[in-house]
Amino acid sequence: MKADNDQRTEPTLFSAVLTPHRSLGPTGFLILMACFGGASFVTGMVFVMLGAWPVFGFLGLDVLLVYLAFRINYRAAKAYEEVTVTPSALIVRKVNRLGFAREWTANPLWVRLQQDVHEEFGVERLYLISRGRRLAIAGFLSPQEKQSFADALSQALFAAKRGVAQN
Repeated sequence: MKADNDQRTEPTLFSAVLTPHRSLGPTGFLILMACFGGASFVTGMVFVMLGAWPVFGFLGLDVLLVYLAFRINYRAAKAYEEVTVTPSALIVRKVNRLGFAREWTANPLWVRLQQDVHEEFGVERLYLISRGRRLAIAGFLSPQEKQSFADALSQALFAAKRGVAQN
């Protein structure tokens, strides 16, 4: 018979949440839109005074399109990937911008990390390969970030393959 307090949880060898980078924060976005909108308004008023009033509408349309492009970009930034390695499982959970999640689970003993490396730019793509299945990961990271992530994930996979001592 097994006691209830005999249950053991596996140690987490590696855990990472990967998110797309956005260089312009909310405050910077407001400042940019205020400056761009103000400059477009002043320029539009000059054209109205010169009698070319349709230009004012087109400048307003430019401001609206830039605003919409940034909003779409920020909405896409809600996507993320979670990667977790334990001695018996590698779990990759990809969540898209709408919140829909897809999960990929594999035994870390059978997983291989493949890197597509360009001589000049560094790591371009990372793939997890297991039993004929291939999963692209970390697509929105820079080449240097991909290399760092690949090194850390490789160490975790090696630790899982080597075996972790249970207390």
